[in-house]
Amino acid sequence: MYKKFPQKKILNSKQFYFEYILKKNNLLEKIDFRELDKIIKAIKSCIKNKNTIYSCGNGGSSSLADHFACDFIKQTNYKTNLKLKAVSLTSNFSLISAVANDMSYNKIFSFQIEKLGKKNDLLFLFSVSGKSQNLIDAVKTAKKLGIKTVSFTGFNGGKLSKMTNLNINFPVTNYGIAEDCHLSLMHYLSQYLRENSLKK
Repeated sequence: MYKKFPQKKILNSKQFYFEYILKKNNLLEKIDFRELDKIIKAIKSCIKNKNTIYSCGNGGSSSLADHFACDFIKQTNYKTNLKLKAVSLTSNFSLISAVANDMSYNKIFSFQIEKLGKKNDLLFLFSVSGKSQNLIDAVKTAKKLGIKTVSFTGFNGGKLSKMTNLNINFPVTNYGIAEDCHLSLMHYLSQYLRENSLKK
């Protein structure tokens, strides 16, 4: 069962801070490490086969999708032989607004996946609620193309957690804490892959 934070009103700033980070750290410590290893394996396979990793999300999660592409291209590739290719589907606002205006906002990611994606690519989806229709449509399109999907979610995971090939869910109703966990996991993946691929 996912839980609300804070469960009661906290007026003291220091107490709120420590309870906030305690909740976040507890969630990060309890993730499914077998699922995490599968995600690492999927990323390594994508790199080895010279495929592309795509990322997407809405609101705060859209900035995380951009951050993902930034770190995986610049940080993970730096002084390594990985040559990882990452593309954020949230970064081209002209294209997003054109698709939203002429087709549907629900198609802003699925349209791009349909035109850019190919078999054995990898799609990362960031969503606290797991209910966004444009992400659900992106997964449906990815599956048709043979693209593996990974989702980071919050709350009870929503529909997205059940649709994607791999999922890490943080069962908390606080958007900030869930997004902090997503960001921490993204940084972990980027740095872990780089650390294990540094040039000798």
